[in-house]
Amino acid sequence: MPLRRLLRASVPDEALLEVAEEVVGRYGGDGAKFHRLEADNWLSIPLVVDDQWFVKVIGQQHSLVHGVLTTGRNIGAFSSGTEGFFEHFSTPVEMAEHELAATRSMRDLGLNVPEPRAAFEHDSLGVLVMEYLPAFRTLEDLPDDEIAAWAPTLFEHLARMHDAQLAHGDLRAENVLVARADDGEPALYFIDATRVQAIEDAKAYDLACALGALAPRIDARPAVDAALSQYSTESLLAAREFLDFVNLRPDHQFEAAAVKGEIERAAV
Repeated sequence: MPLRRLLRASVPDEALLEVAEEVVGRYGGDGAKFHRLEADNWLSIPLVVDDQWFVKVIGQQHSLVHGVLTTGRNIGAFSSGTEGFFEHFSTPVEMAEHELAATRSMRDLGLNVPEPRAAFEHDSLGVLVMEYLPAFRTLEDLPDDEIAAWAPTLFEHLARMHDAQLAHGDLRAENVLVARADDGEPALYFIDATRVQAIEDAKAYDLACALGALAPRIDARPAVDAALSQYSTESLLAAREFLDFVNLRPDHQFEAAAVKGEIERAAV
């Protein structure tokens, strides 16, 4: 708990109000009212402004924590037999600008993401503004049978991203949402993309993360079978090399040996 308190940065309410006022001044609204979203987030302060804008406020400590986490992830990548492919941001506004660009790239591919609006700097804070989705559930919140039903769609959307030489870099159950799209039908949304290099390794890492998110809920074999609907066995064998690394992350807890066994079964 002390380490978590140390890593989780805070921004004074007075500064958050100034950010809310600037957002409303730039993009409209009835008033600069805001509330914090309850989220286990070490890399930003997430807000809802005027019930229509989702805003991430990023301070200097968030950037420093991002550097620590990036170093740890790259060490994990080395342990998987590849060079580190996670990139660090030198300033809070760089963090906001990258997520804006990554979200726009995914939207351009026809993937569902909250509509990206802007990234800017306010008094040394990075500010990211996107559409607010008022009603959603994370993949983690769904019952197991619904997760199983969405699994092929998750891999279909991930494959579309990878075919365009994009990688998410932080794929986990909390970063996949189910919300209603413009046509009123439920759809999968991606959030919180990060910066990566070495795209082939990053694709394999994404795939390992997706398997790690699904396997404890729907079992290893259905998770691997869903991945095989979009990916070759060669791609899954590449992802297998990252499973132990992914399993070390606190937001992924699964039986890596079982997933490896199902990948090997499929390859045979």
